[in-house]
Amino acid sequence: MRIGFFLKEAFRALRRSAAPSLAAVLTVLLTAVVLGVFIPIVQATTGTANEVRGRVVVDVYVKKTAQPGELAELRTTLEGLPNVSEVEFISKQQALDQEIERNPEAYELLGANPLPDAFRVTPEDPDGVAALVAELQPPEEAAPPAGDGGTAGEGGGAAQGQAGAGAGAPNGAPGKGPDGGPDIVSAGSTETATAGAFSAVDEVRNREEDTEKILSATGLVKLVTAVLAALLVFASIALVANTIRLSIFARRREIEVMRLVGATNWFIRWPFVIEGMIVGILGGAAAIGLLYAAKITFVDPLSDRFALLAAPETIDFALLVTLLLSACVGVAALGSGFGLRRFLRV
Repeated sequence: MRIGFFLKEAFRALRRSAAPSLAAVLTVLLTAVVLGVFIPIVQATTGTANEVRGRVVVDVYVKKTAQPGELAELRTTLEGLPNVSEVEFISKQQALDQEIERNPEAYELLGANPLPDAFRVTPEDPDGVAALVAELQPPEEAAPPAGDGGTAGEGGGAAQGQAGAGAGAPNGAPGKGPDGGPDIVSAGSTETATAGAFSAVDEVRNREEDTEKILSATGLVKLVTAVLAALLVFASIALVANTIRLSIFARRREIEVMRLVGATNWFIRWPFVIEGMIVGILGGAAAIGLLYAAKITFVDPLSDRFALLAAPETIDFALLVTLLLSACVGVAALGSGFGLRRFLRV
């Protein structure tokens, strides 16, 4: 393959068809600039949405009578649950200090600390917080508490004896805790083997109203940005390809003559493909120059003031340059190659 000949023909075609070629270069330039601005915005928006979704937490309040051993067992159980990313223990004194800092007037008249100890659980997937809350619900006693807990099966009715005493009874097995305590039934899941650890749990709250607002808002933002990104990429490819096809249409007579004198399809196609690559390089390079000037002039000086501009989730500029230049060259070359198909039929 004579690359020198094809390069010479490509540059000659660019000079002879200056107006269509300039239109193609400007189209690639504008499309690359729009993509270069939109890609970091989508990434920053998505990163901010994910950060907000990370604020979805579940507060597990423990009973005031819980012993340190029960708290340690509960923490170990919480950390071993699926969809749990982090478990933080907040003592009653820490909770009181936080509330006093927020509203000192409301707590200065209190004689005692009314707040309980709590574990703050952060889920890995915020969308699964409802299932996590159901699993964390405190157990319910199967029978009223008795003074002598070791003889639950002696003086009660048949239902009480079946719930408390029978070691081999099938109804007692699912609720048996790992600490050998009284049989319990988990409100969240009857199949969990760690129900005994949840006996120290008093209440579970997931800030349901705030959680629903966060999940719905961030889900909508991520959906809208994904749809806009897909539409912009599709429109950019279609615009560049159609502009190059118009350039080819202006030279359709030349293509027909070459086809009639016996030139092969690829002999005709290669100069146009190389021409498309040159158009992509010129348009992409010009777009990268404009984006770099905007980055130095506006983005970098303002990144310290606006967190969105300095978001760590945004793409690195060198990677963005490589991506844009490759996309420009590839789309322009493919647009030239496929745009010739209808003119290669004689």
